[in-house]
Amino acid sequence: MADADPAEALHDVHQAVLAARDGGADPDRLLAALTTLRALRDGLAGWEPELIAAARAAGASWAVLAPALGVASRQAAERRYLRLQPSASGETTGEARVDAERDRRAGDRAVVAWARRNSASLRRLAAEASAAADLDAAGQESADRLGAALGQNDAAGLLSPLADVQLHLAREHAGLADRVGAVAEHADRLRQDAAGRRKGGAR
Repeated sequence: MADADPAEALHDVHQAVLAARDGGADPDRLLAALTTLRALRDGLAGWEPELIAAARAAGASWAVLAPALGVASRQAAERRYLRLQPSASGETTGEARVDAERDRRAGDRAVVAWARRNSASLRRLAAEASAAADLDAAGQESADRLGAALGQNDAAGLLSPLADVQLHLAREHAGLADRVGAVAEHADRLRQDAAGRRKGGAR
């Protein structure tokens, strides 16, 4: 199917259906049509999430996408997309992918809210880490990225560059590395707690 023309393949299936209706299709033709139809279904299943993602990237809202997907709400449209998406973290069913994505979003919201509440202390830690001396070239690049993130308004944007720079602090700045690591560990706990609360509330 990957190399076949979908329009031609669909035409062949349709012709086999017409022949079957007339009683003039032999078993080999019908089996070939069924094989082609399965390949078409597999191809269509892969095209749908790709088209949805492209429409979203082009600015289409979930509410606008809902009628095109045959569902009644923006929530249902997004849920359909998540069910169709391949999993990057091992979930094997559509429902598991929906739950995993909702857990991730709940965790992200909790971490962002905490970072904003603790902006001043995060900025002090980031300033100290970005100014650490005696880093190797890779460590200095991480420190420079962290310094650039300090110029942004949202303290939540410091978390990823802080985690990156921690790897380069351990040898010469063990105490500072431990403090940076504690921030990452706290963020992980917040994510886990938020996911647990979401699941508990869904019962």
